[in-house]
Amino acid sequence: MKFDKRVIIFLLFAVFSLIISIWGPEALARYQDRGTLNKIQAQTVETAGEGYSYKLNANEKLYILSRCLSSQTFPETEQNAMTHTDDSVMYQDLEGSYAFIANYRSPSEQEITNEQIYETCNNGIEFLKEAGILPQEVKEVAPASYEATLYSAIDILEPRNNIAVWKLSLSNSHVNADKGNRLMDAYIGAEDGKIYEFYARTSLVWEDIDTDAMVEAWSQYMGLGTPTPYESDNPLLETTPYFKKYVFSGMGEGRTIVTVGFYEGINELFIKIS
Repeated sequence: MKFDKRVIIFLLFAVFSLIISIWGPEALARYQDRGTLNKIQAQTVETAGEGYSYKLNANEKLYILSRCLSSQTFPETEQNAMTHTDDSVMYQDLEGSYAFIANYRSPSEQEITNEQIYETCNNGIEFLKEAGILPQEVKEVAPASYEATLYSAIDILEPRNNIAVWKLSLSNSHVNADKGNRLMDAYIGAEDGKIYEFYARTSLVWEDIDTDAMVEAWSQYMGLGTPTPYESDNPLLETTPYFKKYVFSGMGEGRTIVTVGFYEGINELFIKIS
């Protein structure tokens, strides 16, 4: 039987195509792998928003720290638990989406180091004295008498919303230490060095304290907006009858409440955020 040449050519082409479709991709892949395996490849990639770093403003930092401090489930220090913490007030209606955790890593290049935190705190104390927020007799802090711990305050649902702070507390190792005119506790921004919250023993009495002037000066120091008075009929907001609360804008629809208060008997003045 004689076959038409065109038929033969078509059959040969079909067989060749079948072989190529089976063997070709594998052979091509092996050939390409020989040129890329065990070699470093450099590639330029354009990333949208490259170089953009989200920065929290002063009100947002204050708000995140206030939420994280309020989400703690332990007294801020054992020695001050009776005066500084009221569990019935502090831990109600917590959403559990904020964390305040000790940070045992070394401070980053942008953050204040262990060696710098005491000088930074003393600079802050001096500024608060000049602003009329603290009386002149409040003493400086020193490593021998204070404990410093670095913490991270984090919005768990939005981790980019975070702030690192140092907490300075008068050391418990000095049982009979003179607490007069001393800073008892303070939260200090690890990047900006601002004193966000403090408790200090002073010679003041409540009648000496102009809370409106104090919170206005502290607001300017922190770089916040103008506060408004916080009105409430709840007599259990604090463990002392001597206090006045103010409201600052926070993040989104949130707000931060700042309390200027005073513990009679121990003459302890405080600015607290919640």
